[in-house]
This record gives sequence, C-alpha cells and structure tokens, in this order.
Amino acid sequence: MFENLLNLVKQHAGDAIINNPAIPNEHNDEAVSMASNSIMDGLKGALAGGGINDIVSMFSQNDNAAASPVSQNIQGNFVQSLISRFGIDQSQAGNIASSLIPVVMQKFVHKTNDPNDSSFDIQGILSSITGGQTSGFDVQGLLNKFTGGGGNSTSGGGLMDAVTGFFK
Repeated sequence: MFENLLNLVKQHAGDAIINNPAIPNEHNDEAVSMASNSIMDGLKGALAGGGINDIVSMFSQNDNAAASPVSQNIQGNFVQSLISRFGIDQSQAGNIASSLIPVVMQKFVHKTNDPNDSSFDIQGILSSITGGQTSGFDVQGLLNKFTGGGGNSTSGGGLMDAVTGFFK
C-alpha cells in the first residue's frame, strides 16, 4: 500500500516538489517520501487519537476529502517536515503542501472508492496504518454506517462497539 501511495505522490509532485527551486533537485525523492510518510503518519495519528470517525468520513466524502480534518492535519505536518528538513520558510512550505497534499488526498480517496481501481482499498489502508491488526474489526460494517449502506447513523452503540473491539 505504501508503494502505491508513494507512486501517487510522485505522479502529482511536479510543480510542488520536482520543479520547485525551494527544494534542491537532489532532495526531490526525499521530499516525495516525506509527503507519503506525512499521509501515513497522519492517518495513523488520527486513528490512534480516536479519529476513526474522521478517517471514515474522509473516505466517505469522495468530493471533499481534501477539506477533512485528517487531510488538514496531514498538510500541517508536511509543512513542519519541510521546514525542519530543508529550512524552507513557512510561506514556501505552506505553498508546497497546499499544492500537493489536497490533490493527493483527493486522488487517494477517489482511488480507494473506485471499484474499478484495485490500487487502494480501505481494508488494506487500515491494515497498513494499524500494522495489520484489523482482525475482528468490521471495516465494511463501519463504512456502511457512514455511507448509509446499512445500520443506523454514526451515533449509537454499534459504531462504538466496532471501534472499541478494534483496539482490544
């Protein structure tokens, strides 16, 4: 899954990283990898911080994934990584992150939700961000609660029971 994410970032890194004089050419691959790591770390952080609702909501809202709290957090973390690693000023780092992360997140969510694209799937994503510990976690059942595919709403014992069961 990480390799697919890295390739997705590479596909969209053109003006933001590759053609950007703020990032020396010899560091382009590192910057692309940092963006990919920021996405994975942001998803892991959201899950660890109890933000499963935010993650599932992001993947449920195909057209507005870039505006989700998870995406915004990922973008902010990438800005900080660029500043600390390359000494880029806040404004430049913000421009790089804002031109890359929202596009990648939108494509990431779209590919995950596209039944004709097997490069990403929600089970694989959750497996990657949890270290493979998804046994006993009904991902599809949880998604159904958010997308209206069954169950009640996002509130109620069913969702919380599923999330609690995941962390046992």
